[in-house]
Amino acid sequence: MASSSSDSTPADANEGCVGPTSQSAGKASACAGCPNQASCSSGAFSSPAALAAKDEERSELRSSLSDVSHVVLVLSGKGGVGKSTVSTQVAQALSSRGYSVGLLDVDICGPSIPRMAGVVGRTVHQSQQGWEPVYANPNLAVMSISFLLEEGDAAVVWRGPRKNGLIKQFLTETDWGVGGLDYLVIDTPPGTSDEHISIVQFLNDARSMMNADSSKSGASGAIVVTTPEEVSMADVRKELNFCTKTKVPVLGIVENMSGMKIRVSNLTFFRANESENGDGGSSSSDCTSDVLSLLQEKCPEVLSMIAATDVFPTSGGGPRGMADKFNVPYLGKLPLDPNLLKACERGESFVEKYPSSPASSPLNSIVDKLILALPVEDDEEEDASMQE
Repeated sequence: MASSSSDSTPADANEGCVGPTSQSAGKASACAGCPNQASCSSGAFSSPAALAAKDEERSELRSSLSDVSHVVLVLSGKGGVGKSTVSTQVAQALSSRGYSVGLLDVDICGPSIPRMAGVVGRTVHQSQQGWEPVYANPNLAVMSISFLLEEGDAAVVWRGPRKNGLIKQFLTETDWGVGGLDYLVIDTPPGTSDEHISIVQFLNDARSMMNADSSKSGASGAIVVTTPEEVSMADVRKELNFCTKTKVPVLGIVENMSGMKIRVSNLTFFRANESENGDGGSSSSDCTSDVLSLLQEKCPEVLSMIAATDVFPTSGGGPRGMADKFNVPYLGKLPLDPNLLKACERGESFVEKYPSSPASSPLNSIVDKLILALPVEDDEEEDASMQE
């Protein structure tokens, strides 16, 4: 039975795929139930025209990504766990350290990166080199479908092939600027859907041709985001299995919304015995001013302390235990922090705007670990290694 090279195997293929260009394609026992079986058996992937088109596509992808040092996917099987927050703030933090960073939003139906990066309402322009991304700061270029919509609240109701086509355009037609990128951070939608399969396959096609070292093929790695409760982790385990199947290295798991931390001076206080009205709020005014004044008078050191509470119940060993089970790094906990929400809503770099806020140190630690895992060589070091 013929086998295929990994770069020609569809990302959603069955285990034991013989490859779409094999003589057994669509006919082998491993093909049973594969979504590509009909296309493979018809020769749609192996005709001279199809092979030529595939080679041309790979060449375009390779050329477009040749100046990108590292591609980082931000994934999670669950929605609402903070992928876009992590994507944006990691990209902002990297750019604040002087790295050249691209932030690509492939959540086609729910793009939120422009809001979090502070570039809402901006548009991209077409040049001879391709689409010019929007710059959140001199080191951070952003690309999203949101920039292409005439109306910001317009619904994107697209089927898989059209989404895949736009993702390919993002990868092949975006001009990230002279000198390329140190890091391309890609924010993805929840799950393991068309967008994920397409982005992994496109990256495999592009980067496998750029270096003989197989470890350089595809995405450089993935940051997987979860919250502590089992409802989230059950779906995130599926995402980790997706990474295993598609051979995407997992850079680590981020435990987001891991409790809430806030300075006592920023808390709002209500009297416990007061009734609540129909909308869930207190029927009378709060007593925050009285409490803070009392603390200032009697125990002022308390005001600078951090108050913490668990919001989501941790299941079993939690995200750290899940990381141990899958033998992947645990990058750390990001607490719920009102200032982090403010930074995302206002399109600000959280670690720069709120350096002493509770979540700032954990976020910087995550970025430190990312840089350690994916170091960027300077031009002199790269030239020296090529000469050797």
